[in-house]
Amino acid sequence: MSKILIVEDEPDMVTGLRDNFELEGYQVIVARDGEEGLKKALEEKPDLIVLDLMLPKMSGLDVCRNLRKNSFDSPILMLTARGQELDKVLGLEVGADDYITKPFGLNELLARVRAHLRRATHEVSTIENYAFGDVAVDFQKFKAIKNGTPVELSPREFELLKFLVNHRGETVTREQLLDAVWGYDAMMFTRTVDNHVAKLRQKIEDDPENPAFIMTVHRVGYRFVG
Repeated sequence: MSKILIVEDEPDMVTGLRDNFELEGYQVIVARDGEEGLKKALEEKPDLIVLDLMLPKMSGLDVCRNLRKNSFDSPILMLTARGQELDKVLGLEVGADDYITKPFGLNELLARVRAHLRRATHEVSTIENYAFGDVAVDFQKFKAIKNGTPVELSPREFELLKFLVNHRGETVTREQLLDAVWGYDAMMFTRTVDNHVAKLRQKIEDDPENPAFIMTVHRVGYRFVG
């Protein structure tokens, strides 16, 4: 039985989400503010979090950012009452896997939850350890070393690198990366991929401006050649 954490301060919203998730057979945990949500997420280790953006004590963005810093890698679906692109981009940048804008249709929300849980459960990754150039990566332990020195990669950067390594020699589109790593497929956010690739290059390439491993395929995406 998958465990879902709802971090939401609106009582009616909490009741509706909890009742419908339980009808779907999920175990449900509830937190009413950001600080409680962060604490319960780290203690209970849910399979998915439904996280409101605007929360008392700690914002959804800060909750998400702190979870990813603590290597929490379960899907995070962010709820927002705002329709502004900036908020959605910020959510994805700090580690949210998806977002849905209030008011939303219940069927759409349930479909997204099922898709993220299915992807998290059945995702197949063939490479757990890989070395290229002077870089060695242990994807299972989330450790990376370059020239004998530990490299600090975020959970999202590990996922991105792992996907590229698993598809080494292939050209993968930004949309493929966004869907596989973030669980989100809107073209308007493909710059999220570019930003993360740039940060990853800064950490693993000797010359990030002239990369030897993560190559840009003009107007298409990227190809890993290590």
